[in-house]
Amino acid sequence: MKISALMIPDPITITDTASIQDAIEVMKTNSIRHLPVIDAHQRLRGLVTLADLKQGLIPSMIGDLGLADLMIRDPICVSPDDDVELAAQVIYKHKISGMPVIQGGKLVGIITESDILRAFIDMMGILTSSSRLDVALDDSPEAFHKVLQRINTHGGDVINVGLVPRAGGKKRVYYFRLSTCKTAPIRRALEKEGYQVLEAMD
Repeated sequence: MKISALMIPDPITITDTASIQDAIEVMKTNSIRHLPVIDAHQRLRGLVTLADLKQGLIPSMIGDLGLADLMIRDPICVSPDDDVELAAQVIYKHKISGMPVIQGGKLVGIITESDILRAFIDMMGILTSSSRLDVALDDSPEAFHKVLQRINTHGGDVINVGLVPRAGGKKRVYYFRLSTCKTAPIRRALEKEGYQVLEAMD
């Protein structure tokens, strides 16, 4: 999935000549936490967050502190044609909550950790009605294919599959998310063949 499919296009911006108070008002009015700062030619100058602005508000009232002093200069940016996985890796690695999206030197969007989380939730089907089976398997492709076949044979329609290493063991835990169904018959069939079903949720 490309970043262009998730980003907020044509984001709300503010110019680098605006005041800190102006920026805070824009963010509060529009319920946003990231505000790209642009110049008169629509070029990205930096990025400010609501937390940074709140910290600088009082100092700005008693001293000569402006928006340019608080903004993140040369923020990490991504392209709309980059993969969402790249954005997730960058946000995690640098411990940031959002990034401007740049194309041809112009600001075209912004992507945040909330956008990426929403994509993950959508892909996993977490908010849709579904059932789930957690099965511990070894690393052989045959075991995975056999379990998948048994699930289908006993009425399970697989929406997606997730997996994590099992702590302290050689087996991996596969999370089979299914269209809503009765999981008891599937569980019995798997356990009859020796597979370890850790959890079954209708």
